[in-house]
Amino acid sequence: MNDVQSQTTDTRAKIAVQDLTKYFDVSPPFLSRLLNGQDRSVVKAVDGVSFSIPKGTTFSLVGESGCGKSTIARLVMGLYQPTSGSVEYDSAPAQQGKGRGVRKRMQMIFQDPFASLNPRWRVRDIVAEPLITYGLANDRQSVDRRVGELLEMVNLTAKDGSRYPHAFSGGQRQRISIARALASNPEFLVCDEPTSALDVSVQAQILNLMKDLQREFGLTYLFISHDLAVVHHISDYVGIMYLGRLVETGAAGQIFADPQHPYTQLLLQAIPDLKMSGHVRTPLRGEVPSPMSPPTGCHFHPRCPIANERCKKETPRPIRTSDVHELRCHAAEEGRLKELSCSVPTVQECAP
Repeated sequence: MNDVQSQTTDTRAKIAVQDLTKYFDVSPPFLSRLLNGQDRSVVKAVDGVSFSIPKGTTFSLVGESGCGKSTIARLVMGLYQPTSGSVEYDSAPAQQGKGRGVRKRMQMIFQDPFASLNPRWRVRDIVAEPLITYGLANDRQSVDRRVGELLEMVNLTAKDGSRYPHAFSGGQRQRISIARALASNPEFLVCDEPTSALDVSVQAQILNLMKDLQREFGLTYLFISHDLAVVHHISDYVGIMYLGRLVETGAAGQIFADPQHPYTQLLLQAIPDLKMSGHVRTPLRGEVPSPMSPPTGCHFHPRCPIANERCKKETPRPIRTSDVHELRCHAAEEGRLKELSCSVPTVQECAP
């Protein structure tokens, strides 16, 4: 298990995920398989993932589309039941999908602010729903007062509660989503690409708002994204995912300054070099294999420029290089990373 340690005085894990696995059966109907002589088809969306998130910090999952990031988010929230493995909240089973006491302490911010809000409800009713569901306000007056406080907390006004979602911009809708998530006084938020549908300037506003709220209320975030610049801005710790597995985890500063896994290095090199720094780059070749038939050994070996026969046959074991850094790579274990002869640009060098 990758026990990411906090840099603060409170090192207790708010969320601990151990050997989490989720397989989806996508087989044709039994009769079709029988007639065509087909076996069952299984998508290995999450394949033995372990990590923990210290209280009051942000742990970001990064990877290409289809690597399993959003599936992990839904497993942590109890929206999916795991095939195997466990999720613990404050050192106790998270009771996937059960128990209002745990559920109201865990909330989710969804990717698309245009689809996650009911267009037929006024904003006050959207934000008030958790208050009523969990019995946090007893009468209409107290509900309206709390809704107004929540809207002002995300830099909207109490008067905005009388409007419908279509009257707001994308960034404002995401602020409404954040207000709704905060209504139940949660301690842990799962943020599933909350800025990917927004303009770049609006992204910065939402990220800064989330950081301010985290400092004010001591929130813990699981942040899902494929945007490395966004992850660099908000994260304390980062986990790099590839085809259902975590290949490298560590402190955000270390991951971006000195990435060890070839996939992490190649991801960073894929950031557009807008400042023409002159770094030598090795392109990330090929396509992500199908999770229905992942490669043997290291899942990344068909695209890795320094893979050898061992990489094709043997699944890498975790290598702990520090208290907070862990990777799974035969090349790192054998000292072959220097064969990837290219320099890795920093996010600051590639940013506009």
